[in-house]
Amino acid sequence: MVQIIQGQNVTLSYLKENFALTKSEDAQFFIEWRDNLPTITELEQQYLDRVKTNYLSLLENVPLLEEAVKLVVLSPLLDLAGFYRPPFTIATEESIEISEEVIIGNANKAEAEKEIIKGKIDVLVIQNKLWLLIIESKRSAFSLAKAIPQAFTYMLAAPNPEEPVYSLVLNGEDFQFIKLSRDNQPIYGLSDRFTLYSSQNELYTVLSILKKLGQVC
Repeated sequence: MVQIIQGQNVTLSYLKENFALTKSEDAQFFIEWRDNLPTITELEQQYLDRVKTNYLSLLENVPLLEEAVKLVVLSPLLDLAGFYRPPFTIATEESIEISEEVIIGNANKAEAEKEIIKGKIDVLVIQNKLWLLIIESKRSAFSLAKAIPQAFTYMLAAPNPEEPVYSLVLNGEDFQFIKLSRDNQPIYGLSDRFTLYSSQNELYTVLSILKKLGQVC
């Protein structure tokens, strides 16, 4: 029997149970988001100030849908990070599929059931067919808690399991980075969460981390 599960419906507990997904307790596991970040220029800061002002101004009227979040916030960040230029390429709505066999029933009557998780990645940054950064965006009214398990699902589907995969999840006003290592079992780390509601423009740090991940990968 085959059961189809949509990526947006996957929970963190499901991934921990079926894929042995574990959070790293090593403070050095995901240092890329905080150590030796590139500086950004004054012009980039001015641009990001405008992005923040635009987003918060639009949000006063109505919660922004996912496509508007990509247009107003995500697209400028990808541009400034250099992901629209070689050696990077961009894919959108990239389909993924993961299959897993689970045992259902009890000791007297148990059978294997195949579960297939399907979904589409919002934005995928690729270098030489290596998935560098998976970006999962949600509408402004959504919590990042809804996007993170979905991002994990897509990261687990990435090729080259010997290479770490990074992800950025955002809802327009909040941002968080994820690192996933799959050498032996899937282990992940999370960055701090950044928000546009801070008195400082935390898009500066978000852009610096994007640039750093581009360099690392």
